[in-house]
Amino acid sequence: MSRKIIIFGATGGTGQQLIIQSLAKGHHVSAFVRSPQKLQIQNRMLSVIKGDVLNYNEVHGAMNGHKIVFSCLGMPASDKTNLRTVGTANIIKAMESHKVNRFICQTSLGYGDSKEVLPWHMKYLVVPFILKNAFKDHESQEQVIQNSKTEWTIIRPGNMTNGKRTGKYKYGFQPTDKIKLKISRSDVADFMLRQIESKEHLYKKVGISY
Repeated sequence: MSRKIIIFGATGGTGQQLIIQSLAKGHHVSAFVRSPQKLQIQNRMLSVIKGDVLNYNEVHGAMNGHKIVFSCLGMPASDKTNLRTVGTANIIKAMESHKVNRFICQTSLGYGDSKEVLPWHMKYLVVPFILKNAFKDHESQEQVIQNSKTEWTIIRPGNMTNGKRTGKYKYGFQPTDKIKLKISRSDVADFMLRQIESKEHLYKKVGISY
């Protein structure tokens, strides 16, 4: 069934894969982007909306008429802003205003109740010294989502690569399970799109990796 989808963070690697795979499934896609020139995908079923996720009025104006909302908001690891948290709060506020229910958001593995899946060097070296700001923002972002009235699913991928879509990955694993802690952006997008037709992971935070 064709749906009207809006994607925030659409110029990133996962966002672009979401666009490509959504179009292939026959969905109508709106890409909300700050820099339209970064998006080279063209399709009659694709609309590009220029806007800043930190500007609530622009987010609100773009939301009307959509049924499914995807977010892949991201920033460099060195960035100390809370763009994910503030941007997500604007998205949710606009969704609730327009009575748009389904929200599928990509965050990350490695913090909160998913911390134990990390290997030693990630847990005690990489996260505290390199990913500290990003993970703090993700944690706040997830709290905003959990406090919302939306029908949400949070997707937590391992380290993302530019590999091919395989459709074969692990998800919903326990902290003691063996995983490779990496997954292609194509497979992350594949799993996110599967949530449109599934209620299995409604109101859940789902780890995904190889």
